[in-house]
Amino acid sequence: MPLIPYSIARPFLFRLDAEAAHDLTMDLLARGQRTPLQHAWSGPQVADPIMLAGLAFPNRVGMAAGLDKNARCIDGLAAMGFGFVEVGTVTPKPQPGNPKPRMFRLPEAHGLINRLGFNNEGLDAFVRNVQQARFRDKAGASPMLLGLNIGKNATTPIEQATSDYLACLDGVYPYADYVTVNISSPNTQNLRALQSDEALDALLGAVAHRREVLSGMHRRADGSSRRVPVFVKIAPDLDEAQVEVIAATLLRHGMDGVIATNTTVARDAVQGLKHGAEAGGLSGAPVLAASNRVIAQLRAALGPAFPIIGVGGILSADDAVSKIRAGADVVQIYTGLIYRGPALVAECARAIRGVRLKA
Repeated sequence: MPLIPYSIARPFLFRLDAEAAHDLTMDLLARGQRTPLQHAWSGPQVADPIMLAGLAFPNRVGMAAGLDKNARCIDGLAAMGFGFVEVGTVTPKPQPGNPKPRMFRLPEAHGLINRLGFNNEGLDAFVRNVQQARFRDKAGASPMLLGLNIGKNATTPIEQATSDYLACLDGVYPYADYVTVNISSPNTQNLRALQSDEALDALLGAVAHRREVLSGMHRRADGSSRRVPVFVKIAPDLDEAQVEVIAATLLRHGMDGVIATNTTVARDAVQGLKHGAEAGGLSGAPVLAASNRVIAQLRAALGPAFPIIGVGGILSADDAVSKIRAGADVVQIYTGLIYRGPALVAECARAIRGVRLKA
């Protein structure tokens, strides 16, 4: 259990502006990781191994991308007991993101709205931070897996987006256990257009080709080629026909998995709440049902063996189980960590241990 209960820290953090609290927390994790201070938030890594996309996950609870955009806190997050941590989204060039304020809590709904806009320090700084992580050096434990999430710069025309994704893929490939292609953030103009039939086909075709080139360039210790799995992250605001098109495109281009889902632009669940009408992506409890619906549709379209990472609205053990029941193989949390703290990681991992896909 964490040395300092989150119930003590949360009231202080919630008195701060949401982004200020986020920045303070990330600075603490970055400074405290690999030091005795890490015991303040450390938790056990619950054993629940699963093979997925050729990777050995030590358990089925991961950290979603978006919290640690610059890969500064990989070791600090690993200490919470995650089976896998995904960092980013990274873009080729540094960018400040959208104007502030751009992050808003909706505590009555256990929700969060952000319109950060891929604010990050750029690919070079991101890779340097990843190289400094030491989570794989931990003796006597199953190594946590690391996902690296890539996107496009806001100033890059959508017609040229593929070049940004390929540049990022080249940069992160040697260091990733898996790479996530993020085409679903609502906070970069026109980005979700990449989920459409022709645009997605062209992007994933280019990514698949570059991955084959890179796998030939990078070798494992035994001399075999290093083929890094590629996942694609999609939105919850898709109808069944759109989901089926995406599923077919994933299969056609040999993608290794899908992450469902990102934040939603829907506001039905938060109408009338303070900040409920703010622009951006809504996460937390209000997105659970939509995310689970997309997961179930993906599972029906992709069959029983295709890897699905379920994310969106997990604030309790029951929420995590609902993701597995809907069709996910493993899950990720983000907003739940803000509302519940690090203890949520082990709570969810224990709850879904032994739970498998619904029939």
